[in-house]
Amino acid sequence: MAGWVYIMASRMHGTLYIGVTSDLPRRAWEHREGIIPGFTSKYGCKRLVWSEEFSEISDAIQREKSLKRWPRAWKIALIEKTNPRWVDLYDTLNM
Repeated sequence: MAGWVYIMASRMHGTLYIGVTSDLPRRAWEHREGIIPGFTSKYGCKRLVWSEEFSEISDAIQREKSLKRWPRAWKIALIEKTNPRWVDLYDTLNM
């Protein structure tokens, strides 16, 4: 099963959330709509700013764990490498 690692943000350089899922469009929608109570709804992390796809969910889980240990500056650099303006990528997902 394929998997995704993704980063949601409250705003540019705001609060960050790193997650993993097998269905990125559905999961990003859940964050945007605040469907599931928790960290992202509490801190307003509704903007999908970065994602990476893996052919195996186990690889995605490992990458998520690795990214969560990174310093914040590295996470910001990762986002800005492909999304310097922190544009919400939700609308670019192939639904």
